[in-house]
Amino acid sequence: MKRRNFIQKTALTSGAISLGGAFSYGATPRNTMPHQFNLKYAPHLGMFKHHAGEDPIDQINFMADQGFTAFEDNGMMKRDVALQNKMGETLAKRGMTMGVFVVDKGGNMANTLAAGKQEYIDIFLDGCKRAVDVAKRVNAKWMTVVPGGFERNLPIGVQDANVIEALKRGAEIFEPHDLVMVLEPLSDSPDLYLQNSDQTYMICKGVDSPSCKILYDIYHLQKTEGHLIHNMGLTWDEIAYIQIGDNPGRKEPTTGEINYKNVFKWIHKKGFDGVLGMEHGNSKVGKAGEQAVIDAYKQEDAFL
Repeated sequence: MKRRNFIQKTALTSGAISLGGAFSYGATPRNTMPHQFNLKYAPHLGMFKHHAGEDPIDQINFMADQGFTAFEDNGMMKRDVALQNKMGETLAKRGMTMGVFVVDKGGNMANTLAAGKQEYIDIFLDGCKRAVDVAKRVNAKWMTVVPGGFERNLPIGVQDANVIEALKRGAEIFEPHDLVMVLEPLSDSPDLYLQNSDQTYMICKGVDSPSCKILYDIYHLQKTEGHLIHNMGLTWDEIAYIQIGDNPGRKEPTTGEINYKNVFKWIHKKGFDGVLGMEHGNSKVGKAGEQAVIDAYKQEDAFL
């Protein structure tokens, strides 16, 4: 073999070897220059499956390759332990922050803490204990808690006290592990006990623990109260986690009425170093819809 041909062949072979790790989702090469976002936006599984495929690990790698530095997974507690471990290892390898998963306590409307019933409290506390083990596997810090529905036969003050006392018990489980349950006010049903930021703020002050804070979901709170920046400012010292979704539609920023560029700019100026979960759907289907999500975040994150 001529020396020139040998060198060319060797170079091509070496290049193929060096690029081998860059082809983790089919024949699509990884982006070697991920976008640099100003905030820690966290996609979830399924958001980019048309680009990355169905495998959760490939999806996480795709997110990292696009420049996303966080990830959240509401259903993490229900996943196989082996997958939890693998997801945690992948997040650590890619330098990504694990966002929230939901504490399994029987659903948003079931086992309401407002009722003050011991059987409901026991289910909640069991969920908290199991959440600690899951958090260790995936290196999580925050877990979502929804207290449940109203207990209509009790005065609201008694319901407030019942919720606070139950959450104090949960905080006792999380505090030794430096974990934080974040309370999420929702707009899904008028029967849900927790619906507004000021109410959630009051509950957190009552629990009085570093392990009980607010999850400020911008989509839900735009629906229930609006005045986003004003109300975030009023409750800021108890906000530990933020979630995103435009309204109406609960899709990516730029698809609804919320001026996300201004909201993100305000959050950045506050020095927020936590996670902003992308808890919304894609406004368009397929790869084009997934690219639209990525492009929307690049556009709204360009506030500096």
